[in-house]
Amino acid sequence: MLAAAGFITIAVFLVAVLSGRVSVLLALTVIPAVAAVAVGAGGDLSDLVLDGLEQVAPVAIMITFAVLYFCLMIDAGLFDPAIRRVVRWAGGDPMKICVGTAVLTVLVALDGDGASTFLIMVTAMLPIYERLGMRRIVLAAVICLGAGVMNMVPWGGPTARAMAALDLSGGEVFVPVIPAMAAGIAWVVLVAWILGRAERKRLGVVTLEDPGTPGATPEQQEPDDEDGTVATLTRTPVRTRADRVRFWLNAVVTLALLVVLLLQLAELPVVFIGAFVVALLINAPRWPQQQELLERHGRSVVLVVTMIFAAGVFTGILGGTGMIEAMARALVSVIPAGAGGLLPAIVAVTGMPLSLVFTPDAYYFGVLPVLAETTAALGGAPAEVARAAILGQMTTGFPLSPLTASTFILVGLTRVDFGAHQRFVFGWAFGTTLVMTAVALLTGAI
Repeated sequence: MLAAAGFITIAVFLVAVLSGRVSVLLALTVIPAVAAVAVGAGGDLSDLVLDGLEQVAPVAIMITFAVLYFCLMIDAGLFDPAIRRVVRWAGGDPMKICVGTAVLTVLVALDGDGASTFLIMVTAMLPIYERLGMRRIVLAAVICLGAGVMNMVPWGGPTARAMAALDLSGGEVFVPVIPAMAAGIAWVVLVAWILGRAERKRLGVVTLEDPGTPGATPEQQEPDDEDGTVATLTRTPVRTRADRVRFWLNAVVTLALLVVLLLQLAELPVVFIGAFVVALLINAPRWPQQQELLERHGRSVVLVVTMIFAAGVFTGILGGTGMIEAMARALVSVIPAGAGGLLPAIVAVTGMPLSLVFTPDAYYFGVLPVLAETTAALGGAPAEVARAAILGQMTTGFPLSPLTASTFILVGLTRVDFGAHQRFVFGWAFGTTLVMTAVALLTGAI
């Protein structure tokens, strides 16, 4: 009874979300509530919802302050010197431009927000690619690959959803896959080098007297009258002594944050709250400045956090009523005993292609809990399935999925056909997942 109700609930949830007829917010809350009433747990609905919200509250707090922190760092220009140095190093060499694009994407994508990464990187690099005659589809591909790997950070959407759905910490899900993520970054740089060499063979090394100032905001740009493209202005913002002091303080705080994160010296919500407060004192000590920051970036934060709390309702009801456990038992009865150990590897390999079918909410809140319970019933660790999922599902796969709005920001800004983008980058993105899966298996993460 409970297993059947669980499968029906998830099926209705997936159909509702994938059809686009029901918002994810309503699907995550209304559908499980109706299911709870149907199985006779309507009287406990309030307690089930509260239990679910308590489980995801730390994740919601962490995401809120992590996104705000990195948005503040980008606004403060922490990564601007890196962008200027990479472009100066690359000069007119297409191969170096591609490698530099990959490295810069990895840095900019630290905020875990694909949309902002695409906006910043395309704005910074598209004029350079066009001046050199490089293909825009190469720019879209390199940014896609770099952003995909970096979407694994614990304040990014997929990992945060995995932690919320299975009530796990960042130390349990993210830290063990850091070696795999590092291998993924190395693979992305290698692919950028390969694509860049192809562009260099096609174009040669071009003399570029004035590469402009990448990273300029739209207000710092003007149209080129000759070809109608956008060219960056060459002026460099004047940096005062106070600006330089703030830059180095921001760099120290960010490095300290990463060290604390990697060494797990404190809980992530506490770490990011503290880091954000320190960053505010350095960069925006007055309330009007802070208010402007919150107004500028608050919308994306609210959208993500609202979904996380709605997911708490979904998982709280399905878990509290026993539906997830019952579904896992049903699956165990049909899965051969010897196949249990292969489940994390299967999840890892299939995650990236399934990004084209499942939204992150549908997969992480509808499918992952059942897979985790099945793994536990077969003697495995649910955390292994969570780690396997983030190796591809809406990480390497999100920048070419039609189910994410930010994908269309990328192809729209680069003016690349969406189908052509998918065909060009799919193999490279799937290769990223395979490389990370191999390293995760070697290191015992899955």
